[in-house]
Amino acid sequence: MKKEDLVASAEKLPPFPATAAAEFGEKRQALVSQVNSLMASRADIETLVGPENMEMMKNNHANHGLFIESMLETFDPNVLVETILWVFTAYKSRNFHDNYWVAQLNSWITAIESSLSNESAESVMKLYHWMVIHIPQFSAITGESQA
Repeated sequence: MKKEDLVASAEKLPPFPATAAAEFGEKRQALVSQVNSLMASRADIETLVGPENMEMMKNNHANHGLFIESMLETFDPNVLVETILWVFTAYKSRNFHDNYWVAQLNSWITAIESSLSNESAESVMKLYHWMVIHIPQFSAITGESQA
C-alpha cells in the first residue's frame, strides 16, 4: 500500500459531527492525562518508547490530542496521512518501537470510550479504528523511507 492508497482510504471516513469535535476538545486534556497514565503503567513501556523517552511520549500524546481535535474540526485526509507518516518517522528515529502505536492508540480508545458521550465516542472511534487498522502500512512506508 502506498501513501496515495492511505489517503484514498481516509477519504472514505464519514464526516465528524461538530458536537463530537467540541466534546473531544473540551475533554482533550483529561484524555491526554488518562492516556499518559495508561501508558506509564505498562510493564513494557520502556521497550515501547526506548530508554529515557517518557517525556517525549507525553509530549506526543499532548500533540496527538491537539492534532485529532483539529482533524475532527476540519478533516483533511492528506494532512492526516502526511502527519502520521512524519510522526512514525520522527519517533522511530528516537527508538520508539512499532508496537508503541498499537498500545498508544488502544489507550486513546479506552480513554475516549470512558470519557465521551456514546454518540461522540462512536463517531471519533471511526478515525481511531482507521488509524489502528493502517499501522502496518504506516510502519512499512516509514521503514522503506528509512532504508
